[in-house]
Amino acid sequence: MISRILFACLFLGLFTVGSSLSCKWMDDKFKQHNEETLNLLDTMGNNSTNTTEVEDTVAFPNHLYRQASKASAEDKLAFTVQVLEEVAALFEEDHSSASWEDSTVRNLLNIVNKQAEELHSCIGSHSHKKKNSQLYFKTEVYFKRLSDDVLKKKGHSAEAWEVIRKETKAHLMRAEQLASSLHTAN
Repeated sequence: MISRILFACLFLGLFTVGSSLSCKWMDDKFKQHNEETLNLLDTMGNNSTNTTEVEDTVAFPNHLYRQASKASAEDKLAFTVQVLEEVAALFEEDHSSASWEDSTVRNLLNIVNKQAEELHSCIGSHSHKKKNSQLYFKTEVYFKRLSDDVLKKKGHSAEAWEVIRKETKAHLMRAEQLASSLHTAN
């Protein structure tokens, strides 16, 4: 009898450790870090000196979030990681025209990169880029269009960066919704 209980505990322990979505960091820290990032984006918006608006030529990809919300837990997490990585790549572009403190942008990048790194470690050993390649490709294309059609075509202007800041805030809020759905599903 004791050996059966011991075996059951051992099996349960190994299963939990081997589970690709067993991720204490996601449960404990993701929301906290996301809130810090949203606060930094708000601070950047408050420091903005933009007086004119740039037309947002790239529509927000609600369809990608709908597709991701129907995906497996691992694909939801991989999509969230990709969004974070793409956001970081945007903010590594020339933002000298924006009236943001460099330290604020560095803090934002540090937090977003930390979130992506920690969530990526939750996915497991499988390559997240191969899991749902169509979703990955569409997301990559969307962020490339943001970079090309908003930032580059507008000369990385302060107004273009304001569009990116607002888009980023929307993405981070949606990413938190996806991560929360994983937390309630487990």
